[in-house]
Amino acid sequence: MAVIALEDKYRGYQFSSQAEKEGLIAVGGQLTTDTLLDAYRHGIFPWFTPGDPILWWSPDPRMILLPEKYHLTHSMKQLIKKEKYQIRFDTRFKDVVVNCGRVFRDHQDGTWITPEIIKAYNHLHKAGFAHSVETYYNGTLVGGLYGVVLGRAFFGESMFYLMTDASKFAFYHLVEKVKELGIFFIDAQQQTEHLKSLGADIIPRNEFIEVLGKALEYEDKTSYWK
Repeated sequence: MAVIALEDKYRGYQFSSQAEKEGLIAVGGQLTTDTLLDAYRHGIFPWFTPGDPILWWSPDPRMILLPEKYHLTHSMKQLIKKEKYQIRFDTRFKDVVVNCGRVFRDHQDGTWITPEIIKAYNHLHKAGFAHSVETYYNGTLVGGLYGVVLGRAFFGESMFYLMTDASKFAFYHLVEKVKELGIFFIDAQQQTEHLKSLGADIIPRNEFIEVLGKALEYEDKTSYWK
């Protein structure tokens, strides 16, 4: 199937089941709050590098983590016992996103977290749909992650660390938070060996769309996390 060139008005439901095998489904559109929410509700997310048009993806297969399958490692147990780090939610969302954009990653030429992305997700945060988990050391932000919540689904976007295991510590607390909120799964979007070691599963896109549909039967909770 040919990749679709979008007009400004993006409608995700037209494309999610017809994506290319590698996941690219459309080019163009805008990063408005309504556009992003529509995309996420259909299992689609934006990912592009500076200078490129907006690219919309729905990978097949998809990696998700069911909170109850999270594997708490021995090293994380030890880190928790040390009480080295502190956790906060939604207090410095924009700073978390900016720091994620500074992370160097293998096989990437530059960052996909552009000023346009930062602005768009900050708007999602202010609307109550995007959240951050923040790791602090002696009052300094040293790690964290952010993502989008719709219904009972959490869509993970990115994470960063400035001190050892600070992002892993944030992820542990994300799992605890989604358990508390009754969220069904954490969408990792892409496959990683690290998440696989923590209990994440790889499922076909059509199965992901099905479980997403069940999660979206529940109302959105548009409030800041505490």
